[in-house]
Amino acid sequence: MDLRKLKTLIDLVAESDIAELEVTEGEGKVRIVKSSAMPQNQVVMMQQPQHQQMMPAAAPVAAAAPVAAAPVVPDGHIVKSPMVGTFYRSSSPGAAPFADIGKSVNAGDTLCIIEAMKLLNEIESDFSGTIKQILVENGQPVEYGQPLFVIG
Repeated sequence: MDLRKLKTLIDLVAESDIAELEVTEGEGKVRIVKSSAMPQNQVVMMQQPQHQQMMPAAAPVAAAAPVAAAPVVPDGHIVKSPMVGTFYRSSSPGAAPFADIGKSVNAGDTLCIIEAMKLLNEIESDFSGTIKQILVENGQPVEYGQPLFVIG
């Protein structure tokens, strides 16, 4: 797909109320997702034999830096994200967080919320212990299987 077409599609998504646009042209497929947590859009271009990720030229490279600088995870039980979405530590911006470092939690206690497709999903602890570390910042996008908490 032509870069001018991609730029036009990105501008269309940015200026409209739609949150996601997917276009298939020949064997190529482009998906643009508007994320409220990040000011830029994500563009992923896929072809049948292989997958390529392509960022538009206007997007800053600094957005990938926090993901690349993964902290060293200490010993303990790691609670991982069961889905892709946006991580929130509390039920609303002014509310107290569900979990803090040093807080004791039991299996089944709510640790955080992950927003996926406008649905708020409570993530529960699958382990009893004390929270040693919170590995994700509030409002940060998370991937499937990404470590969220360390419980000791």
